[in-house]
Amino acid sequence: MITKVRGTHDLLDTTLFDFVINSAQHHFKRAHFTQIITPILEPLELFKRSLGVHTDVITKEMFIIQQSSESDLICLRPEATASTMRAFLEQGNLSLPWKVFSYGSMFRHERPQKGRFREFHQFNLEIIGTESIAQDAFLLGLLDQLFQNVFKCDDYALLINFLGCGQDRAEYKPKLYAFLTMHEAAICSACKERKEKNIMRIFDCKNPTCQELYRTAPEITQHLCARCTKEWKQLRDQLEILSVTYTHSPTLVRGLDYYDKTVFEFVTSSLGAQNAFCSGGRYNQLATLMGSKTDYPSIGAAIGIERVLLMLEQRVDQLNLPQKEALSVVMPLGTEQQNLALLIGDLLFDAGICVEVMLEEDSIKSMMRKANKLGAQFALIIGPTEQETGTITVKTMMTGTEEKIAQRDLVHYLKK
Repeated sequence: MITKVRGTHDLLDTTLFDFVINSAQHHFKRAHFTQIITPILEPLELFKRSLGVHTDVITKEMFIIQQSSESDLICLRPEATASTMRAFLEQGNLSLPWKVFSYGSMFRHERPQKGRFREFHQFNLEIIGTESIAQDAFLLGLLDQLFQNVFKCDDYALLINFLGCGQDRAEYKPKLYAFLTMHEAAICSACKERKEKNIMRIFDCKNPTCQELYRTAPEITQHLCARCTKEWKQLRDQLEILSVTYTHSPTLVRGLDYYDKTVFEFVTSSLGAQNAFCSGGRYNQLATLMGSKTDYPSIGAAIGIERVLLMLEQRVDQLNLPQKEALSVVMPLGTEQQNLALLIGDLLFDAGICVEVMLEEDSIKSMMRKANKLGAQFALIIGPTEQETGTITVKTMMTGTEEKIAQRDLVHYLKK
């Protein structure tokens, strides 16, 4: 038997998935975000320029498709921010700030575990073309409202940090380098490599010894320029105005090179090691990294759908899930009644009634068992007598009561 590819999963009941997507769409459309769709296939160069050649995504996790030459390499998208910025730059002449959302599959060749897949789904938000730190607070407030008020989550925390501008990081990195040199013997081999190639990525290390050491490392928020110091205070003040509870996490840097200034993660204790279910930050130089002559300062976020589903499975009874439509099951008792059953089913469907027509020539007892399993509200029985008299025997499944209804009155009866 052929089985699914490792790191992928089947979703056979989409009720909760649809609830998450539909709720998020409604929530952000009310804040005047517009939905867009970008391709799953993108040029590999797009992510090399935007994410950074020394990030784990580029060096370890890409699904690359070989074309006719090295310059034609394409890949399955590992994230959506770069794709959204590419679409923005390629389209041109869009009003700013450009507030958009999208959702769909992303692909990373990571080791599968709980909450981590090689094909996974994300809901992405981007506000492109704004320097205002107030937009950062606005976006974080919207996300907090979604998780708290719509998804009814109460066991999560918002972690934030402020990475400053390019000049801040240029002045901070030598201080961090000196700290790591002083403690060279205590850090792992991966951090020794990151120290030389992409120094701030050392904060992403999961080694407990390294994590403990980095709690004493210099904090970048203590080395900000005057403007960034003011913006960092503004962000915290505005989050408090919006009643958004947060924790400053000095070692939070995010794993992609395009982030600067605000970075954040929403985390929960209910997911194990993969505890972040939403993350993002500001990316003021991404457009120029991708070849634009103009900077378009921006802020964005990505929500991991599979991780949100794991959280919500524990509180389904608290959610405002849509009620399933009342199901009517048409049961022809023999082959001779199948044509009429098809016509009745077509009539009910056209009238907007949820209907199932059983055409497998099962016994009435077997059809009733199936109807119960399907959660049907009505069984519509068509035998020789009903066929001759132009009636339908309607059985209410919950009470077991039966009533003969003229076929011409059936739609009105079921809707009533």
